[in-house]
Amino acid sequence: METDFNTIALIGKPDHEGANQTLVALYHYLVQLGLKVVIERRVGEQLRLEQAELLEMVELGERADLAIVVGGDGNMLGAARVLARFDVAVVGVNRGNLGFLTDLSPDSFEHPLERLLAGDYQAEYRFLLEAQVHRHGQLKASNTAMNEAVLHPGKIAHMIEFEVYINGHFMYSQRADGMIVATPTGSTAYSLSAGGPILTPNLNAITLVPMFPHTLSCRPIVIDADAQVKLVVAPTNKTEQMLISCDGHVSLAVQPGDEIHIYKSPYKLKLLHPRGHNYFEVLRSKLGWGSKLF
Repeated sequence: METDFNTIALIGKPDHEGANQTLVALYHYLVQLGLKVVIERRVGEQLRLEQAELLEMVELGERADLAIVVGGDGNMLGAARVLARFDVAVVGVNRGNLGFLTDLSPDSFEHPLERLLAGDYQAEYRFLLEAQVHRHGQLKASNTAMNEAVLHPGKIAHMIEFEVYINGHFMYSQRADGMIVATPTGSTAYSLSAGGPILTPNLNAITLVPMFPHTLSCRPIVIDADAQVKLVVAPTNKTEQMLISCDGHVSLAVQPGDEIHIYKSPYKLKLLHPRGHNYFEVLRSKLGWGSKLF
């Protein structure tokens, strides 16, 4: 078939029988359409497709025009942190739970995927965050997050002390279990569970949500996504080992006195949806909102 997506990458949820079945079905379907298909190595080794070409994630980003991610939002987030550095469009097949980012059904992906491959789709760009840990003026660790970067005390929940600065201006000091800094994409994830607001994906904004703050007056705040957020961990904290978690997958070690810099990444993920996609319909479906009264 004629399509702008000549090389298709398949990325999946390792050790998941249902996702593996969908990946095999996708592989045969795309090959029959005459398209070049490559598979992420870790999951591809479980599929036992003798003719399939297996590549590392970075290699997929360098070669693919479109990536199809089979799994839940967590799998999409993991792929996004790598693929956003490349000009690769991404679409998701839901084999997870809620699936805010995965539009296609594993039981009926053929028709909507064929329309998408033919150019009948809606595209949107989702920005990511960069999180850096600085110690004594030196960069110690960094990573990216599509949903959120979270400062927390590690495995045992207890109160930590830190200061918050926006564009170098002191905002407040905080005693809390941590702080969530979330993108619009992440506003329906951990941030929502902590009482944060839902941000529509087109907003150039991020939200700061304190986790169980030790003051009733402290509430989530929404700020410009181009602002520079700095969290300064009090040197008097008794907790020697805190963490910055990026999307709940990557953890950066934090010590008392460290500074965490969080800012908008220069990279964006190109996310594709079938034509007719409606964000508010997704919210109604996933969050159980009420339907029309009349």
